[in-house]
Amino acid sequence: MKSDSGKISIVDDDESIRRATRALLRSVGYHVETFASAELFLESDALRETDCLVLDVRMPGIDGLELQRRLNAAQSHIPIIFVTAHDDKSYRTTAMDAGAVNFFHKPFEANAFVAAVQAALRNSPSFGRRPTTSQGG
Repeated sequence: MKSDSGKISIVDDDESIRRATRALLRSVGYHVETFASAELFLESDALRETDCLVLDVRMPGIDGLELQRRLNAAQSHIPIIFVTAHDDKSYRTTAMDAGAVNFFHKPFEANAFVAAVQAALRNSPSFGRRPTTSQGG
């Protein structure tokens, strides 16, 4: 199943998760950029180009929930899908109450995850509204 192209940013401190998630999303046609930390994501140009953010909950430095708080405070409307290896209901509740569109426990089922990304993009305020450019990635 090929998607309409969308820009997905993945922020996760686990390199193997970044690689595997990037490969999965690229296999269905998305442009994907990965970041090892929230700080690197915030310092990049990706924030204004991201149609959907895949975000780990627990990371060194700025964690996923803090990044979500900062994006909300900046009135960002990027849909956020959280992924975590830590099955703590309080994380899920906090993330969803703050506007996350989905929350997955690692390892997640690939088809369900891709479907969640597709649903998030359908509701993304920026998806399909920027001119497209051809970039390597």
